[in-house]
Amino acid sequence: MHRTLELASFVSSVTDVPSTVKRAAKRVLLDTVGAGIAGVATQGGAAALQGAKTSWGEGESAVWFSSERLRPAGAAFVNSAYASMLDLDDGHRAAAGHPGAAIVPAVLTIARIVKATPDRVLTAIAVGYEVALRVSAARDINAIRTTDTGKWCGYGVAAATGWLKQLPTTTIAEAMAIAGHTASGQSATGWTKLGHTVKEGIPFATAGALMAVDLARVGYTGPLDLLDDADRFDQGRLTSNLGTKWEIESGYFKIYSACRWIHAPIDAALALQTEHRIKLDEIEEIEIGLFARGLTLLNKTDPDSTAAAQYSTPFSVALAMVHGAKALLPVTDQYLHDPRVTSLATRVRLVHRSDMDQSFPAMTPASIRIRHAGRTAHMDISAPRGDPSNPLSDEDLHDKFMSIAQGRMATPAAERLRSALWSIDAKAKTDHLFQAMETGVKQDSSAPL
Repeated sequence: MHRTLELASFVSSVTDVPSTVKRAAKRVLLDTVGAGIAGVATQGGAAALQGAKTSWGEGESAVWFSSERLRPAGAAFVNSAYASMLDLDDGHRAAAGHPGAAIVPAVLTIARIVKATPDRVLTAIAVGYEVALRVSAARDINAIRTTDTGKWCGYGVAAATGWLKQLPTTTIAEAMAIAGHTASGQSATGWTKLGHTVKEGIPFATAGALMAVDLARVGYTGPLDLLDDADRFDQGRLTSNLGTKWEIESGYFKIYSACRWIHAPIDAALALQTEHRIKLDEIEEIEIGLFARGLTLLNKTDPDSTAAAQYSTPFSVALAMVHGAKALLPVTDQYLHDPRVTSLATRVRLVHRSDMDQSFPAMTPASIRIRHAGRTAHMDISAPRGDPSNPLSDEDLHDKFMSIAQGRMATPAAERLRSALWSIDAKAKTDHLFQAMETGVKQDSSAPL
């Protein structure tokens, strides 16, 4: 049996998931929508909405935080763009990418159409994660040029939405094959030095997978054997022990608007700054040791956009040390070209630590050495906050959500939305959630935090 069919057979067999898995899905739901609040007011988020109106046109599906309605693929594209725009969305170490920004918008889009119960919403999210993360983790990440999420998240979107629509196994398999085969090549990743809003191609893969489901339903076919090559995909990782351990329970969450590879240096820099009472004007040099992939980021000391800032270790570390961790929840235009930040960023030196290379992608470690006032402070860190071994609590996730919403939503509206997301499993219907998600967000990218 082709692996796509084997995965699709598993998807079709799912009727429910354990309560712990639903709780993990609820945490993902809360976090993804919170990240979306931050993305609405960005230039990329606004452009995604305007472009989607032109490309897809009006329809029945809701654009988050508004009364706008587009065709399903268009709405999912916009909502995915919101969720992924500022790199605040969740991720998974084994997959080296971000499933939530694709799967949650797609599931909510289709759930509203088919009037899915809360249980089915949470189960669909878990199913989508399971398929997408297995496909990504089955690749030899060290042998491929890019791990970008847009190359693999479509498998999970097709699986989750196909399951919600109760499609036949073969149709789900064909949709997964179409989505996987047509996924974005992300051709500039790894060498472009310009920040941009395509980023990892997550919105494109999300919309493409929803279209793949529509196409498969009417007889369009894909290469069902695209996952069968053992030289490219670990066959056991793809399909062994399906349903015995759920991937969604081992993801990570982010507290900084920056690539995950930068979080360990930020954590370490802030810890050393506090412990040693380091004064900014006394810092002579900050040396950061990273695994090889960490050195491929843009790493500009004076980025010209938030899209570029998210991929700069020197800038992100300097911003956190100058303005505190909350300046990265999320980073906004107001911090660009700040002379105190850019001056400190120029004193950051990145070095390759070859001994860390084998840790990636299971871990994203870093070492940091701060030379200040004739002294040296040093720290090694393997698991930044939010990793499964250093997790965020439910309270931490709620605080993150409300911190993002502050200044962007009226506090009572933000609290209603937070409560609707978190109490979804206590309701018989999802109407209360969808209504709360129509609350508007201020179109001001420099809203105070």
